[in-house]
Amino acid sequence: MKKIEYRFGRAGSLAPIVAAAAMILWAALSQSNVNGYVLAFFAALITGVIFAKDEKAYGEALVYGLSKPMFGVIVLAVILAAVSGKLISASGVVQTIAFYVVEAGFTGRLFVAASFLITCLLAFATGTSVGTYFVVIPILFPVGVMAGAAPAYMIGAIVSGAAFGDNLGPISDTTIASSATQHADLGMVVKTRMRYSLPAAAGALLLFLLFAKTTEGSAGSGLTDVTAKPLSLVMLVVPVVIIALCMMRKHLITALSWGILAGIAAGILSGIYKVEDLIAFPGGFAVSGAVIEAITGTVGTVAMLIGVFALLGVLECGGFFEDVGSLLSRLAKTERSTEATIVLSVGILSMVTGVISVAIVALGDLIHEIGEKAGVNKYRRANLMDCTGCVFCFLAPWTVHCVIPAQLSAQFGEGTAVAPGTVPFVNYYSLCMLVILAVAVITGYGRKGGK
Repeated sequence: MKKIEYRFGRAGSLAPIVAAAAMILWAALSQSNVNGYVLAFFAALITGVIFAKDEKAYGEALVYGLSKPMFGVIVLAVILAAVSGKLISASGVVQTIAFYVVEAGFTGRLFVAASFLITCLLAFATGTSVGTYFVVIPILFPVGVMAGAAPAYMIGAIVSGAAFGDNLGPISDTTIASSATQHADLGMVVKTRMRYSLPAAAGALLLFLLFAKTTEGSAGSGLTDVTAKPLSLVMLVVPVVIIALCMMRKHLITALSWGILAGIAAGILSGIYKVEDLIAFPGGFAVSGAVIEAITGTVGTVAMLIGVFALLGVLECGGFFEDVGSLLSRLAKTERSTEATIVLSVGILSMVTGVISVAIVALGDLIHEIGEKAGVNKYRRANLMDCTGCVFCFLAPWTVHCVIPAQLSAQFGEGTAVAPGTVPFVNYYSLCMLVILAVAVITGYGRKGGK
């Protein structure tokens, strides 16, 4: 791709990201929903046009960003997950599970903590944080709210569990990328990473048990008129199929598609759904049914993803990533300063790109080079890279780790919607990992004894 040149040099090249940051801050402080972040990224793209010397090259850079395979995967996953989630939520299975949960007295903070542990296990087993959101949120989130847990803390528990699985899971793309770029044995990377991940998980669990808020009134007050429908439990086939296929290392899109097909078959054969409940053409150029409602409900999230990936293309073709790597490599002098540089560089890039593995791969060679010179062993480098990504990428309110959970929470009504800007403050795993990273770099914790 042709490199973009800007008016006013480096200052002009930073104009799009400054515009995005300003509007994101505005949206976050205003507790905006996903649409506020849509405006932020499109404002950034439009701002860049003013400063680009070659408008054709700028336009090609936008398209280049949208041509990245990750863009298509995430957009399709968002749409398909919305359909699978609708099949579950409209069946009555959530209310049925919630009814049994409240009857058993497993409510409030206990349910939040349990949701964190369940999500940890699923994300660790499947190796995908984004895929875990699509499986877990449609069931655990509304059940937890009905069981007396505050919506924000339910989302925080699920995002925290997904971050743990992404961080430690041996089949996670971030674990694989961090070990491969540093030429480190995958098994030893996972073994040495436990000294960071397990304390962070323990801290998060304790925080959820102590500080997770509950909704006003008694747990289960929203279930007074609900009768358990045991037949609806057949719709759990949707997450079961998706989880099973993800564990078999099938593609996320394939897993979601089979989950939808299994859900449609189970729903119709059991009598929970009629065909017209799912798809109908009532005339007058109209389309109705659960499937189209789910698809159209993702418009805001898909629009934001278009803005994010288009901006990534602009930043890459403008030399932003190269400048960051070059600047930070100058800071790496001693072992400690090199570790700080690794954390800072991966942190910035993972926040900007919104994809941890992209940041790790982009900086992998540079970190390998400066790490070898400073004597930072390969397992330490791999762990610092991955743990950093699972902090900063998960705490940036414009990334998929905040926006997708927020969008999924909004599907259950305005009263339960969680704003993207709220998610970082209740993601206790990433916040605990931030403390552990600071301690690790300052004191040398985990530096020795791990090969």
